[in-house]
Amino acid sequence: MSALNVMSSRKNKMIVIDGVDGSGKGEQTRRLHQRFTQADLPCILTREPGGSAAAEDIRELLVNGAPDKWDSMTELLLMYAARRAHLRDTVWPSLEAGTWVISDRFADSSRAFQGIAGDLGLDTVEAIHQISIQDFKPDLVIILDIDQDVALSRAEARGTGEDRFEKKGREYHKRVRQAFRQIALSDPQQYQLIEASGSIEEVSHTILEVINQRFELQLPL
Repeated sequence: MSALNVMSSRKNKMIVIDGVDGSGKGEQTRRLHQRFTQADLPCILTREPGGSAAAEDIRELLVNGAPDKWDSMTELLLMYAARRAHLRDTVWPSLEAGTWVISDRFADSSRAFQGIAGDLGLDTVEAIHQISIQDFKPDLVIILDIDQDVALSRAEARGTGEDRFEKKGREYHKRVRQAFRQIALSDPQQYQLIEASGSIEEVSHTILEVINQRFELQLPL
């Protein structure tokens, strides 16, 4: 199934929550998924890198090991291999079936981590993006903005072992935060930048208000 075919026949929407490591994406995507379920709207929760069996195999290569295990170009190619598998096996079939898709990360992570913070440049990322998935994009990307030092401390405290990117250090994550802010400001229709330093409940409430307004829904706040 091609990206163009999916774009022409979609019945429901894809919402992405993105941002620096430790910004609360995982918790907020889970909460959002719960609200869709409570509203009896068909919805799946997925993530990147990962989200399908093949993509989860590639995730293991990306999130474990030494920070210099891969250079930025190798990371980018692995990310898009995983992303293509994720779309092919999970996202596109779900959208075709009329199911909402909520994803923890998507292509803007590649733009931020490898393109801007990793110094490959956005043109390089966009070239790989077009080759891999053409013009497919989510309907809304919510970027959670929080001080990178606070976020990194949260991420390090999780202790999941998937800490290869956290090991790249605070200066790198400062560039990642700046990159996400740059991306968010590039298209106010596509992106919504949300301050994420408040409580989990406060951030969740703001996200739900944005989504209810954007898609004319009545998800419980």
